[in-house]
Formats: sequence, C-alpha cells, structure tokens
Amino acid sequence: MNILLLGGGGREHALALKISQSVHCSQLFIAPGNAGTAQHGHNVNIAVDDFDQLKTFCINNAIEMVVPGPEDPLVKGIYDFFEQDPAISHIPVLGPSKVGAQLEGSKAFAKLFMQRHNIPTAAYREFSEANYEEGVAYLQQHALPVVIKADGLAAGKGVVIPTTREEALAEFAQMIKDAKFGDASKKVVIEEFLTGIEMSVFVITDGQHYKILPAAKDYKRIGEGDTGLNTGGMGAISPVPFADKVFMDKVENQVIRPTVAGLAAEGIVYKGFIFFGLIKVNEAPFVIEYNCRMGDPETEVVIPRLQNDLVELLQATAAGKLDTQTVVEDPRAAATVMLVAGGYPEAYEKGKAITGIPAPTKDQIVFHAGTKQSGEQVLTNGGRVLAITSLATDLSIALAHSKQTAETLSFEGKYYRRDIGYEFL
Repeated sequence: MNILLLGGGGREHALALKISQSVHCSQLFIAPGNAGTAQHGHNVNIAVDDFDQLKTFCINNAIEMVVPGPEDPLVKGIYDFFEQDPAISHIPVLGPSKVGAQLEGSKAFAKLFMQRHNIPTAAYREFSEANYEEGVAYLQQHALPVVIKADGLAAGKGVVIPTTREEALAEFAQMIKDAKFGDASKKVVIEEFLTGIEMSVFVITDGQHYKILPAAKDYKRIGEGDTGLNTGGMGAISPVPFADKVFMDKVENQVIRPTVAGLAAEGIVYKGFIFFGLIKVNEAPFVIEYNCRMGDPETEVVIPRLQNDLVELLQATAAGKLDTQTVVEDPRAAATVMLVAGGYPEAYEKGKAITGIPAPTKDQIVFHAGTKQSGEQVLTNGGRVLAITSLATDLSIALAHSKQTAETLSFEGKYYRRDIGYEFL
C-alpha cells in the first residue's frame, strides 16, 4: 500500500524507517520530511496542516493510509477533514478526531476528562482573563513549587514550575496578560506540584481495544542533572528500570483502561496513539499530561524496540481489530542522545554542515531531527538536530555507545547531555 507520513522530525525518521520495512508498504511519502526520512521514502514539500494540498496529493498518488506524526494536524482536525470528504473518506487517518485530540490540545479539557473518569492526576484550577484576579489570589496562597500550564499547544514549552511567589505571579501575568504563548495561554491551568519520577507510556488504540507499546523516559531540561530551560527533549531511554510489572499493572488498570473506556463512553472517535506522561508518586501513577501522538525523542527508543510490523498494527487499528495483535518487544535496552544546536532552546543558527554520520547497524541508528539535504551535504535545520539511538543488553552499554558516536559527529555549536539515564547508572 501507498502510505503518507506527516512530519519532519526525529519521531518521523523513526516511523519512516519502521514503515518502510513493512511487507505491506509499497511506497512511502513523507510531508515534509528531512534528510533522514529521504533515505526511506520520498519527501514531499507540503506542510502538515495544509489539508487541501494533502488531499490533492493523496488522490494523485493513490494513498491508502495517512499517519500523522506531530500533534498540530491532529488538533486542527485532519481526521475529521478526511472523514467528511467523500473523495478521501476511504483513506484511514491514524489518529484521533478533533475532539479526541483535545486531550493534548487543551490541558483544561484533559483535566476535566480525567475528573469524569476518576483517573489519578494532580489537583488543579483553571483561570483566564475573566477570573484573573481570582487566579492571583489563588497563587498567593498556593503551596510552592507550583505548576503553571498554558492550556493550548506551546511546542512543549508551555509549562513552568516557579519556586517563588514572585516568579509564579510574573509567569501567570505573562501568560494571560502578555499572551506569552499567544492564544495557547488565554486559559491557564494551575496544578499542585507532585514529587516523584516521570516516565512516558504509549498505547495504540482502535477505540475499543488497545495495545501497550514499550515504555520510555525522556529528559526535557537542557542542562545536566535536569537543570536549565525546558526543551523538546534531550534524550530518552527504554525500558524504564522502575516500571516493573506491579507498577505497570497499576498504570493499565488505573490510567490506560479508564482512558480508553472513557473515550468510548463519551462517543469520542480515537484510532491512533495515546501518550501518557506519568509521574510515579510513592508507588502510584499519576497523569501529568496526555499527548495524542507518539513522543519525541521517545519514539526514537520505542520504535527500535518494537519488533512488530508497524503497518500491520496500524491496519488493525484502522479496522477496529487491534485485539488480533500481540506486541513483541526487543529485550535489549535502547538509549537516545540528542545533539542540539548551540543556543537551543533559545536563539540558534541553522545551516551548519554536519560530518561523521555513521551508517546504521543492527545496534545503532542516527535519526535526523532538524536536518536538510543541500547537494551532497547534510545541514542543520532545527534546534534538535540528530538523535543517536543505540541498543545493547544493558542500559549503560547502550548509553556509552550513543555518547561515543555523539563525540565523533560534528557540526558547529554541537551540544548534548552526557548524563541521559543518570538516575539508573
């Protein structure tokens, strides 16, 4: 079958590699793709949210499945756009409806959903311009630290955790009064701060059944020891050492099952990936956030550990027959180290020549995140540039191999965290 994958980051390179390996994939197109995805299919210069152009492309190229990588097209309703157009309604879009994507698109929507279905999450209140002064008063008496979240999409940067009253009030004012994140922070969610250790759990669901994929843990802060500004993610590991069977049973029974059942009970169409951002508090799982797609850089450790034919899983999802599938995980550990541009996550330069990218092996692959091809040269084209994923019998060996390659790769301003997975070594 002909498949169209949407996106152009490290997540999409990992998905492109896996989809291209399927016996069911005849041709793979990636819109817009990057220098890495071009190794596994045909890059197409169409934006992920240009639905009209995507429709035309699908018709002209006999596309039989659309796989959105990032959240943007899902939150903007690409599932509904295809579903409601007779010319393309036969093409399955692997993702939630526009309403289902609000699990990620609106923090307030997600919190209310969790309340309705008794899914464990931090206590919270929501505020906007209309009750701004109430929010100020609430913050003035709230325990510190406190979590302040922009309600809408803010490229993974809409969450701050102030440790002082002054900082909390300033951030609250910047989000609502100064539109720090534009429309995304017109509404703000204030949450209690939970103390624990975080991880990411991924499932694929057909709306009734679900399958749990390999779990992961990512590292969001720019600095070693989890210090400094939040980024899109500086690395990831899988499996997660503390997520044993006892804990994962709690995750399934208290979080995954009620989420999938809740979506079905409310008539919310959802056929695709659900990302659960969790925190383990004592021995209990709490939901920090939902995403309506796979995470990045977690996909770069999850997909290499998935031994299934991914297209078969996606076909079963589209057909509502996911119960016929069994997920098979590679027993090895995977570790991803992200190389980023100097200055990231603030101002950084693009267009730097990259040298030393090794050919993939069965134990390591370098996924392209922010790159572009220019003649024979690969150039930097984003803040997060390359994701080096290694597989080994032991996490420490996988991390060592990724760091070795991080040293040999070169571009001006290169930076990476040398302590990914530090808590478990």
